[in-house]
Amino acid sequence: MTLPAVIHSLRHTSPLVFCLTNTVVANFTANALLAAGAAPAMTNLPGEAGPFAKTACAVLVNLGTPSTEQLAAMDEAIEAANQANTPWVLDPVAVGALPVRTRYAQRIVSLRPALIRGNASEIMALAGHRSTGRGVDSADPVAAAIAAGRELAERHGAVVAISGPADAVVSAQRTVMVHTDGIELTRVTGGGCALGAFAAAAIAAGQDVFTSTVAAHAYYGRAAERAAALSLGPGSFAAQFLDALALTDPQELGAVRIEEL
Repeated sequence: MTLPAVIHSLRHTSPLVFCLTNTVVANFTANALLAAGAAPAMTNLPGEAGPFAKTACAVLVNLGTPSTEQLAAMDEAIEAANQANTPWVLDPVAVGALPVRTRYAQRIVSLRPALIRGNASEIMALAGHRSTGRGVDSADPVAAAIAAGRELAERHGAVVAISGPADAVVSAQRTVMVHTDGIELTRVTGGGCALGAFAAAAIAAGQDVFTSTVAAHAYYGRAAERAAALSLGPGSFAAQFLDALALTDPQELGAVRIEEL
């Protein structure tokens, strides 16, 4: 399946993405999924997370603001998703900087996520490397995290996506760099978190995790470029970005530079 075909399939099938995500970004994430053509669902309630995960097309586990109840719901959702062969995405927000979520992420990463998506510092910390993240922000370059990403991919059978000025997508066999100018996304709360949800939708709509992840990053970055060209600052960018997720032609992915390493 080509990169544009992944996005066309997403729009045609409107996959249901069950998001166990953080309170800061839930609204933006839901709106981003809707704008892109997917269907969002959010709940953090044990007893509901498992049944929901079985009926969803993909599951996002985002560790941005974990509570004891949410962690229990995540455990339930991951178990149910694996039983139903539903792909799930791990976004290890601030792993390495904070101890509770770091221990939790290091446990659940062995439970076969289809995709692990984070910034360079998060990916390095999750792999057990020394990193220099500051809270949710990375202080490490993407290039420094590629080896850690490959270790995670080989160890857990996942694709690993590392966000930065150019995004790396890594499997046990391949590494590509997706070159777009998404710098404005760093000035809006939830830009990276919503990307994890969008990638989950693309994985549900695509035929293989690696190609779908590359398509998601390329399209998301292309939409950010379009929004930045039309906005005056962070406030208008957020609105323009939602519009761009809905309006960007998937064929524009042919203009995105995809570099195989």
